[in-house]
Amino acid sequence: MIEYHIDVSSMTGFLLGLLNIYSPTGDTERAIAYVRKTFDSLGLETALNVKGALIATWEGQSIGRPRALTAHVDTLGAMVKEIKPNGRLRLTQLGGYAWNTVEGEGCFVRTATGATVSGTILPIKVSVHVHGKEVAELERKEANIEVRLDARTTKAEETRALGIEVGDFCYLDARAQLTDAGFIRSRHLDDKASVACIYGAFKALAEAGLTPAQRTTALITNFEEVGHGASTGIPADCVELLVVDMAAVGEGQNSDEFSCGICVKDSGGPYHIEMRRKLVELAQNADIPYKLDVYPYYGSDGAAALQAGSDLRVGLIGPGVDASHAYERTHQDSLAATARLIVEYLATP
Repeated sequence: MIEYHIDVSSMTGFLLGLLNIYSPTGDTERAIAYVRKTFDSLGLETALNVKGALIATWEGQSIGRPRALTAHVDTLGAMVKEIKPNGRLRLTQLGGYAWNTVEGEGCFVRTATGATVSGTILPIKVSVHVHGKEVAELERKEANIEVRLDARTTKAEETRALGIEVGDFCYLDARAQLTDAGFIRSRHLDDKASVACIYGAFKALAEAGLTPAQRTTALITNFEEVGHGASTGIPADCVELLVVDMAAVGEGQNSDEFSCGICVKDSGGPYHIEMRRKLVELAQNADIPYKLDVYPYYGSDGAAALQAGSDLRVGLIGPGVDASHAYERTHQDSLAATARLIVEYLATP
């Protein structure tokens, strides 16, 4: 039995910092730099691949069966699709979410010069005092959603004068918060909570003077939400990949916000049975709370790696996240359980 300590406070602080760095798919450099700096401080060897993903290497006790971990730092977001004649913005989505989950949300548009202009995502008919029952009846789709900018603009020319142009990124306000009860509520816990769990596990190993049983590569991807995050970046000699991504919590699911989720199947099919058995045995032996679950509308970087031709046994674990791809919530207990299972996995030959 190995001895180590999961520093939940440090892990939570790292997560809150990461949540407040906006990183929609395609605009992730600042978040990658934040994670890289933290991993560097733990003594890991870090580098970026051509796509801009972070590759952190920890030489283990053996190179007989090298392993990889992956989590993604890219999040949902949007880009400016059109500057409308009324000066407001039409958006195109980055990642998959329902428009109603961002209705009324604060946002920030980042211009080519790096300036940001705040705004609010709204339906084109939102005031019941103006439109009556049409507000509820309006279909929530791209053509019916717009950004009301916090600037004096009523026509396209005035909006362009602010520096805003088609293709600019639109960030969703994360509204990250730690509650007194230990809940973390925020957008983008998928998958920044999992990045925090990897950090928590690495920190625990380093402070205990432990090294992974096998050479370990942590790949922090930046294109997972659009399907090709881990298609590159995993060393060819790795034989196992542990994906760390959120466990989907909701009606009909077995996962919860207080344990570590172990995914047995998602929309791409079942995860490797030997990885599942190993993870369950590790959790049971270390008395780590866990839940086996099926995620019906879900894909991961494990699928991206396999579809790109990687010859790997793939498993998936992660903290339980309620209301995924909306205003999400998890609990510190789930972060701790997931970090512990990562430690047990890395320390086991």
